Amino acid sequence: MPTTPQRLVLASASPRRLDLLRQIGLAADAVEAAEVDETPLKDETPRLLATRLATAKADRVAVGHAGSFVLGADTVVALGRRVLPKAESEAEVRECLDLLSGRAHKVLTGVCAIAPDGRKTRRLVETRLHFKRLTPGEIDGYVACGEGLGKAGGYGVQGRAGAFVISLQGSYSGVVGLPLYETANLLTGLGYRMP
Repeated sequence: MPTTPQRLVLASASPRRLDLLRQIGLAADAVEAAEVDETPLKDETPRLLATRLATAKADRVAVGHAGSFVLGADTVVALGRRVLPKAESEAEVRECLDLLSGRAHKVLTGVCAIAPDGRKTRRLVETRLHFKRLTPGEIDGYVACGEGLGKAGGYGVQGRAGAFVISLQGSYSGVVGLPLYETANLLTGLGYRMP
């Protein structure tokens, strides 16, 4: 019996999220970055922020892709209630690493999936990481390599910053940007046929 074609749209231009989808055999039929204001609302917790942004991105992109499965995600790095920025300069990378040095922090990734019929489901995945105490030389070297630019919290665990992690409890793929177990479950729960 023939099956209806299904389309998957990723509401993110992140190459890391595309790579993670490919890791579980999924290829996005379209990729569209959603322009949303990522400024936290007054008194908004990091958990609520990650969930709200993932949902807003999926909602925004779903408008132009009727009949498709749409997947949105957002990753927030938090020290307590403080949200660290998506580092846009070397100074911001340095500031983030100074704050994270020798401390535990949380990486919160919100995921929202929307089915072709409009049903929507969400998950928040929380991972706790503990960084070693970083020397000034380690911080200088990481800033100079450029990997932290454009990344939440000023680092990418899948790169050189992996050497800073003493412990990680939770989803490694969630820290990279898309928790694979939860993403696959959200999609299949909405009727998406996994390969």
